[in-house]
Amino acid sequence: MSSEEFLTYQKYSEEAQITEIASLLEEYGIEHLIEDNSVVFDLTFINSQLNKEFRLKLRQKDFESADALLLDAAKTQIENADENYYLFDFTDEELIEVVTKSDEWSKFDFQLAQSILQSRGHNLKPEDIKALKDQRLEELAKPEKYNRGWIYAGYVFAILGGLFGVFIGWHLMNHKKTLPNGESVYGYTEPDRKHGQ
Repeated sequence: MSSEEFLTYQKYSEEAQITEIASLLEEYGIEHLIEDNSVVFDLTFINSQLNKEFRLKLRQKDFESADALLLDAAKTQIENADENYYLFDFTDEELIEVVTKSDEWSKFDFQLAQSILQSRGHNLKPEDIKALKDQRLEELAKPEKYNRGWIYAGYVFAILGGLFGVFIGWHLMNHKKTLPNGESVYGYTEPDRKHGQ
């Protein structure tokens, strides 16, 4: 394995689902890691699926290949989609949102949403989908505004010599988010990052 960093490609709540996808990636020689970020102890003593989180991590250079592979696999699965599957009850606007925000949905849901839209007379061309994805990437790449209260708290803690203030500053300066295409961008605005410094 090379030293290139593995980034979160997608999050799953079911271990069986991520295992199936991982074996497909393995079959096609795409290196990956699975990280279990599930809550270890559930205070309600119920083994809830909401507390399960598995992250599939890939190298940035493999995001596009994995997308293509998983989209092809999903395309063959939609032919056998159960007619009671929840997407069939979605409105056209909701289905377009699934296509637009494909990073929040499974590849199966993304492909099925397109198929349902097509059956309802909405033919999305590949260039339309690309435009929607580009628009979504642009939206996700925008830095967030950090809560001013935390910035002030960071200054106070830093002046008092507390490590908590240093942590807030470090987080503001260095926090990055990974976009669906594997690109990493800073999570906060330039002025907020300067406050962190």
